[in-house]
Amino acid sequence: MNAKLSATGSAYFITPETEKPSTHVLAVVVDNVPGVLARVIGLFSGRGYNIESLTVSETSHEKHLSRITIVSSGTAHVLEQIKKQLERMVPVHRVVDLTLDAEARGDEKPLERELVLVKVAGKGENRVEAMRLADAFGARVADASTEHFVFEMTGRIPRIEQFIKIMEPLGLVEVCRTGVAAMNRGRDGM
Repeated sequence: MNAKLSATGSAYFITPETEKPSTHVLAVVVDNVPGVLARVIGLFSGRGYNIESLTVSETSHEKHLSRITIVSSGTAHVLEQIKKQLERMVPVHRVVDLTLDAEARGDEKPLERELVLVKVAGKGENRVEAMRLADAFGARVADASTEHFVFEMTGRIPRIEQFIKIMEPLGLVEVCRTGVAAMNRGRDGM
């Protein structure tokens, strides 16, 4: 049976098939209280929305506020539904689609960065090549022994993914990524 005919409660079934999904960065300011993150994540999972990246941190100790940065994909309609549903949640103070704000300001994307730790084990030529490439990418050594390096790098997602791919044949052992931290350019806050 066609999914269009047997629509569930998901917003995915009420959008035109011709609309292409796009990736957006949402900034959500919430009360820093137990259970808020679980409620936000529950909203996404309960409606079948995917989260590609998620970062959370308290941003105001005095006001007990945290900022959740979520990267998600969907059609314009789906992303608008996500935003509206987040705004209705009680501990949520503000929801900003940073991608739409950036486009409205004439920027292609919001300013996005991610931190990655990359462990590479190897000796001899692979070790020398890993150090050379890390230097070329602007990664710094966070930990080292005679048999391994842990590189720390902050940058845009494509650059981080390129660095990880280049380290694979040189003895890549482990990768730990923080997720996207993002804000719009310019002097105004969200």
